[in-house]
Amino acid sequence: MADFDTIYEEGDDEEPIPDDFVIPVPDPIVVRGGGNVTIFGLSNKFDTEFPPSLSAKVAPEEFKATMVRLNSVLKKSLPVNVKWLFCGCVCCCCTLGCSLWPVVCLSKRTRHAIEKCLDWENSHLYHKLGLHFRLNKQRCDSSSMMEYVLLIEFIPKVPIFRPD
Repeated sequence: MADFDTIYEEGDDEEPIPDDFVIPVPDPIVVRGGGNVTIFGLSNKFDTEFPPSLSAKVAPEEFKATMVRLNSVLKKSLPVNVKWLFCGCVCCCCTLGCSLWPVVCLSKRTRHAIEKCLDWENSHLYHKLGLHFRLNKQRCDSSSMMEYVLLIEFIPKVPIFRPD
């Protein structure tokens, strides 16, 4: 009964996971914006060309349908953003830069709409196929500016035959 309050430390006697149970995951696929207008890092359309590394994972028609949905969200919102950006730049000197806030808010709203569309696509199709689409901010190849790109990540399969 004297050892009732004693705390014993257990050593890490667990064996490391062997390499045959570790599943390699390919690098994510990057889909860059392919439009001619970019506002706050968000291009006015994404490239609809099917990446060859997605073959045997997704049908080209499904990928193209996803890109068309995302491009329709961008097509609806970015012309409004361009108009507000132009008006904000014209009035920038008089308002000490406060006239650019509507453009910032509209750009954030556009990003949220794209993320919402991607969440719907992921939950209805891509998670079942072991893929995950997400919007990510990356540095441009040619300059130090940032841009938003689509990352297609591979979800590793759970090894069901591995012992607990």
